[in-house]
Amino acid sequence: MKNLPDPVAVGTLLRHVLDLLDGDVAKFYEEQGLAEYRPRFSPAVRALLTDGPLSVRDLAAAVGVTHSAASQTAAQMARAGLVTHSPDPQDARRRLIELTPKAHSLLPVIEAEWDATAAAMAELDAELSLPLGPLLAEVVEAVRRRPFRDRIVAASRRL
Repeated sequence: MKNLPDPVAVGTLLRHVLDLLDGDVAKFYEEQGLAEYRPRFSPAVRALLTDGPLSVRDLAAAVGVTHSAASQTAAQMARAGLVTHSPDPQDARRRLIELTPKAHSLLPVIEAEWDATAAAMAELDAELSLPLGPLLAEVVEAVRRRPFRDRIVAASRRL
């Protein structure tokens, strides 16, 4: 089993790559005068634009994150004045998340960043042996088919 990366190092490397990419996107937003806007807001903004007002559960499903992560992102966005939470007229137990006029006014800058980021990602992918986005999507699907924990348990039994 030569050339296998240390499992701890793989997680550290993934976090480092995410920090590098998201950090530079955040710097770009800051340079555009949007210091309160975070890269993690973009998937939520896209989902709300497409499917508009959504519950936290529906937002989580649309974005592909946990309920907790979607709730935290929505709370951060609300503090930045980008979304509101209002009662769902069809189910008083639920609250709907909706983009504010402030968020809509920022869309030209946000959408321009999305386009620039997509172009920059295509440039980066051209330098890699495998495009990063499709590779990560493959990882997600493989882990959905067979969770990593199951793989660890099976490997521990073989050792």
